[in-house]
Formats: sequence, C-alpha cells, structure tokens
Amino acid sequence: MRALPFLLVALALSTMPAWSFGVLHPAPVTGSFRGRVDVHVPVTPAPARPDPGSLAMPNPRDPIDRRKSVVYLETAPQAAFEANEQRRARMDQRNERFVPHVLAIVAGTWVDFPNDDKTYHNVFSLSKTQEFNLGRYAAGHSKAVRFENPGIVRVFCEIHSHMSGFILVFAHRFFAVTDDDGNYRIDGVPPGTYTLQVWNETLHGDPPRRSVTIPDGGGEVDADFSIR
Repeated sequence: MRALPFLLVALALSTMPAWSFGVLHPAPVTGSFRGRVDVHVPVTPAPARPDPGSLAMPNPRDPIDRRKSVVYLETAPQAAFEANEQRRARMDQRNERFVPHVLAIVAGTWVDFPNDDKTYHNVFSLSKTQEFNLGRYAAGHSKAVRFENPGIVRVFCEIHSHMSGFILVFAHRFFAVTDDDGNYRIDGVPPGTYTLQVWNETLHGDPPRRSVTIPDGGGEVDADFSIR
C-alpha cells in the first residue's frame, strides 16, 4: 500500500504538460520587415581614387553596384546586443573588383580578403571606423581583419586605384543588403516600433527613414523606399 502514493504522484506528473518542467519553451513571437529600395540616380561609375603612379588600366565598375543598399534598424532590441558565436565574412578580389562591393556585418566579425586575381593586391582603409593596411600579397593568398567598431569602412586597393568597396559594421543583427532587384528582408524582429533606415553610396544628406511597427502577434510588414 505504501507504493500507492508514489504511483499517484507519478500519474499526476505524467499528465502535466512538458513545459511545466522547463523542457519546452514557446518560441518567441517575432516578425519581419520586407520591401524594396528603388535607386533613381545615375549609375555611371564613381571617379577612381587619384593614383598617378598606378600602371593598371581602370576597369569600369558594374553600375548595378551603386544600386546596392543596406536597410537596417536605427536602434535595435536589447537582445540584439548579446554576444554570439565568432563570425566570419568574405570580400573577394576578383577581376580587379571587390566582391561583394557592399558588405554588411556585425561588430566583431572577421573579414577575409582573398586574392583571386592574377596580380598583386594591397587592401587598405583610412576610415575613422577602422584603419588598416594588409600590404601586398599575391594571387591565391588571403589576409583578414577583425572589425570591432560600428560604422562605415571604405576599402581600397593601393595598387589598383579604380577598386573600392564598402563594409558597414553594425552593433546588432537587424540589417539586410538589397539584392540585384532592390529587394530586402529582415527576419526575427521582436514586436515593437522601430525606425528603418537606408544607406546607399549615392546618398547625400539625411538618409531615408520611416517608423515601422511589428505587432504583438508578429507577421510581415512591408516598407518600401525610394532614393533620388
């Protein structure tokens, strides 16, 4: 008869939902921002960095590069600033171009700069956010830089004056680079009201921004932008 209380307890426990023991946790409700950024500006290549000593023939940059934009939350939820695993990204040197031309990363990310050309490259930046100079290195080699501080880093090649790229470093993960058609999507955003902002290398003055809200129940929110 002594075993009866234990059997009753076991039976009661077996009928309780798993989340009562902390085994299962309901997934947090989140939403997404999606939309399109239309860039209505001339797409002629930007002037090359002056370099009278360069022996390379300037290669015109693909005009679609200048249509690449970055959409991001001006301020992000506190959870977005929690430490995560070590991140790594890549900006290639191919056909005397930086690929991708625009790279967006989280602060603390290592960026590899592999040389996939048949010539030497020397990647450097004089940006206040992060100044560095990797020195000259040959085809098939790669060097890396860890970007610690949020901000914009413009990247050049000391040998080829027509090469340039942009690295945008964020303190949170709520950002997206537009695709070739100008579309973007930012997932996993907790409910709340935020300011969405757009960066594009052709912008002068204040960037486009708008207030957007993820409702308590989550879901997808459309937000389009136009740059003129």
